Amino acid sequence: MKRQIFLLLAILITSALYQRCDVVNQSSQAVNLLNCEFRIRSVSDIMVAGVDVDRITKLKDLTWSDAQKLMVALTKPSMPLTFQLDIDAKNPNVTTAGLTNLDYIVFIDDIQMTSGSFNQPISIPPNNGTAIIPIKMTVDLKQVLQGKSSDAILNFAMNLSGNGEKPTRFKVKLKPYILVNGQLLNFPGYITVKTEFTGSGISL
Repeated sequence: MKRQIFLLLAILITSALYQRCDVVNQSSQAVNLLNCEFRIRSVSDIMVAGVDVDRITKLKDLTWSDAQKLMVALTKPSMPLTFQLDIDAKNPNVTTAGLTNLDYIVFIDDIQMTSGSFNQPISIPPNNGTAIIPIKMTVDLKQVLQGKSSDAILNFAMNLSGNGEKPTRFKVKLKPYILVNGQLLNFPGYITVKTEFTGSGISL
């Protein structure tokens, strides 16, 4: 809470020093962002070594070609997992909220899969309006599951099927940034995001 208050004060001081309309608008969007809520909307296009596992519910759904691709991938140094992660941002304020970019950390079954930055401004409409933050992910399963057997890696990959609409195994940590008068202000901690809307409380 103290860190959140510190960020709010930094925004208000910046706004007070530069009373231009654009700076006041940026400051307003930054303050509104503090009240926004986030959730994982969906995970789609889940591909493992070029195989669409989103459509596979059991091993016998694999075609001969798909099975070959997975077996070959298990013999190689890396096994790519790619997927589209869509995050909903909801704005309960009466004016627009916004962010300039954000850092993210993605977990599956509490295992850190990947981290990176989403460098695209997002405007979140007011009055419980929502905006989608679409992030394309690429993970090397062999690297993140280092030390696991080939069977364990394959089982992990195949068990991702059917998780797209209700991706309860996924968790994301977000750190939003917003540009105010040329200064990039960031949340002092990470927001933990799951499949239900949660307020943007900072995890220290």
